Amino acid sequence: MSESVDQLTEQRKAKLAKLRELGIDPYGSRVEGVEPSAGIRERYIEDSEDQKAKAAGRIVLLRDIGKLIFITLRDSSGTIQIGLSKKRVQEEQWPVAKSLDLGDILFADGQLGRTKTGELTIWAEEIKILSKALIQPPEKFHGLQDRDLRYRQRYVDLWANPDVMQKFKKRSDIIASIRSMLIEKGFYEVETPMMQSVAGGAAAKPFITHHNTLDIDMYLRIAPELYLKRLLVGGFEKVFEINRSYRNEGLSTRHNPEFTMMELYQAYSDYLGMMDITEELVSNIIEKHCECRKLTYADMEIDFTTPWRRARYADLLKEHSGCDIEDISAVRRKAGELGINEAGMDDAVVINELFEQTVEQHLVNPTFVMDYPAAICPLTKQKSDNPNIAERFELFCAKMEVGNAYTELNDPEVQRKNFMTQLKGEEDSMAKMDEDFITALEYGMPPAGGLGIGIDRLIMLITDSPSIRDVILFPTLKPQSQNT
Repeated sequence: MSESVDQLTEQRKAKLAKLRELGIDPYGSRVEGVEPSAGIRERYIEDSEDQKAKAAGRIVLLRDIGKLIFITLRDSSGTIQIGLSKKRVQEEQWPVAKSLDLGDILFADGQLGRTKTGELTIWAEEIKILSKALIQPPEKFHGLQDRDLRYRQRYVDLWANPDVMQKFKKRSDIIASIRSMLIEKGFYEVETPMMQSVAGGAAAKPFITHHNTLDIDMYLRIAPELYLKRLLVGGFEKVFEINRSYRNEGLSTRHNPEFTMMELYQAYSDYLGMMDITEELVSNIIEKHCECRKLTYADMEIDFTTPWRRARYADLLKEHSGCDIEDISAVRRKAGELGINEAGMDDAVVINELFEQTVEQHLVNPTFVMDYPAAICPLTKQKSDNPNIAERFELFCAKMEVGNAYTELNDPEVQRKNFMTQLKGEEDSMAKMDEDFITALEYGMPPAGGLGIGIDRLIMLITDSPSIRDVILFPTLKPQSQNT
């Protein structure tokens, strides 16, 4: 019969007490000269004597065979074996060796060599316990399997499942690459307010908080857009920000209430210029961080070979729904057939609902869907030859939106009119006009293109992760007390 979790915890606590009786701090202190395990493996020279190494990490495998103990240590770069021999380890440290458990964090210093089976091993002459684990790690160290528990206990998931650690390292590397590419193109990285007195920049429900000193309600930003455009007014010509946005909306495999966006704005450009930047940026990321330009995501093969398809919104709607965008009666009839409750909806909203249901499922390879209905694009410049069409595109891959871009609206009178129309449709009595943004436009904003890319969704594609929670270190979850 296996021991209960409580029994195992009590045994670990007894070992903790024993270490303290021996005058040993079970939670360690600073150690010098530690190398990543991968670096130790890389620099090892076969048949060369007197090679020393210092390693630190978590114990993920432990075999105690009396006077010899073999330990596998895992750090963020990989694993390395530690050999503990009673003859080699300092005598006063042998009781420490015998107190070790799976999950403990250990430092080892000793001679590098091979075992009889050929395993590279640090034959420790000195060890130091750096942190005693009081909770038993996942059984047999096959990794933390329960998906919900993995999200809740990412601090276990990262070391219990090495592929998870690698995924988040890749995320960090990709963001660094995006930042580097944009800086090389002359963009300046900036920071704009996370708390805003007026929620704007996107059509979404905000999180509301209260500033006690000013005695005003404030909003966690739903997008940085309006502040980044203020910087264009101020004279910045190329700016970008990679940071969090917040939307008080639903949870799904593609939506988390806080998420990471990259937004950039370039003066004297337009949405066609943003297509070029998007294609170059993403294809360079694929080339740098993937083995080839064809990736598999959710059993779909996605070909990122350039140039990418560019298709008009109205043409795609006609192709997949059979409806002409100008024939609103046919659009509403088709929407009703598909179960969309179109009664009371504005025409443009019905059109977009139909588009989402009939078109998006076909957009597997990277596709720029361009020229959206102007009525659903209040921040976008309209086409000069057709005011019903906005110069906007969305980038779709694997049937989901990854990016969104506009030719930015810089006419303050049209912008005010669009805001007024938008506010009339708002049920929230707290919704209000961003008068300061209108004032900024009245000072003059240059023609510009703006682009937003969902970093989390991009990482999902590149790492073949089915849920956005798989690529966010600490996703939003219902408290466990509410899960019963």
